[in-house]
Amino acid sequence: MDDVRIIALAIPVFFALIAIEWFFTRTRSYYRLSDVLNDLSCGMLQQVFTVFAKTAIFAGYIWIYSSIRVLELPLAEAWVWVVCFIGVDFFYYWFHRLSHEINALWAAHVVHHQSEDYNLAVALRQSVIQGIFSSFFYWPLALLGFHPAMFLTLSAANTLYQFWIHTQAIDRLGPLEWVFNTPSHHRVHHGRNPLYIDRNHGGTLIVWDRLFGTFQAETEKVYFGITKPLESWNPLWANLHYWRDLWVSARQTPRFSDKLRVFLKEPGWFPGDQGGFQAPPPVDGNQEKFDCPIPTTVKSYAVVQFTLAVVVTFVFLFVYSDLSQIYQLAVAIWISLALLNLGALLENRAWGLQSEMLRHLYALTVIWAFTGTHFRVHQMLGSLAILFLVIWTVVLVRGARRSMPETA
Repeated sequence: MDDVRIIALAIPVFFALIAIEWFFTRTRSYYRLSDVLNDLSCGMLQQVFTVFAKTAIFAGYIWIYSSIRVLELPLAEAWVWVVCFIGVDFFYYWFHRLSHEINALWAAHVVHHQSEDYNLAVALRQSVIQGIFSSFFYWPLALLGFHPAMFLTLSAANTLYQFWIHTQAIDRLGPLEWVFNTPSHHRVHHGRNPLYIDRNHGGTLIVWDRLFGTFQAETEKVYFGITKPLESWNPLWANLHYWRDLWVSARQTPRFSDKLRVFLKEPGWFPGDQGGFQAPPPVDGNQEKFDCPIPTTVKSYAVVQFTLAVVVTFVFLFVYSDLSQIYQLAVAIWISLALLNLGALLENRAWGLQSEMLRHLYALTVIWAFTGTHFRVHQMLGSLAILFLVIWTVVLVRGARRSMPETA
């Protein structure tokens, strides 16, 4: 079983725990609907992209292990698993740390930090391309002789562990704080307070931060998010906005060396002709969180459409290997359009409704194109379902938009 399916198996558990945390913390305003849907949309896009990119992501590890490994480490020995677990966590620390210290890596990681809330849903907010960047950091494990199956299993375990630490509902955990990454430690990591920026990079263990000088205890109220708020519910823009900022900065500076430094220096660095380094601003708690008021009808539509996208994505992650590549791509496009349009509707964007209509027509085309030209019951049912969605889109969403100011 590959890591895509391992993570997919955990999705129902993730959603159940998110629901439980929301229920018990609902009076504390830890959750906002639009933010949660955007968090989960980013995570779903990442998982769908990994289906197509996983061969490239793991090809290097597999080649190194198969061709030039220096040791023959037995897969059945417990101590090998323990050493590999420590190795995975060690190299994760360095990838994670450098993702906060090098602009090009931060552009791939920033997605995870954009939410101004902090809850279990934020754990699933992941960058589409981060896996490509992180894969190189683990190649020493392949060279040493740790089997790819062992690496994939422990890498997935490292990822799964980090889910539960994205919560404000758990306070300090006593002596465990000395060794393990905990909710308190990770709240610091997600803070935009100047004191907290670029601290506590560990995955499962916090000992690396203590050893290498990047540890910071939680000593003041944490304000979550990034220093320049995203202010969008668009999951595609969430993955692209920082790349766009780097590109604009690099294009505007005249010196070629500064163009390279834009991508290789730390976040906040700018060429001298653009003002030089910009330190993170102080926080005072007065900044309002980004939000867009939307009618209940739009919220209901968004929740239903998101639920359908979740179901399709969950099934897709398990059966994609049985589908043709063109069918994989067709489903991936439908999921991506659903999540993109969801963000547009939550922002009350003028183009959201039109794009939703195109998505429904696209779904109808896919149903008939991939099931043959002969009439079948599921074609009829699918067509009727899409017709219902079209009517709902026109009547409910369009009706709601008449009473709301549109965002271009």
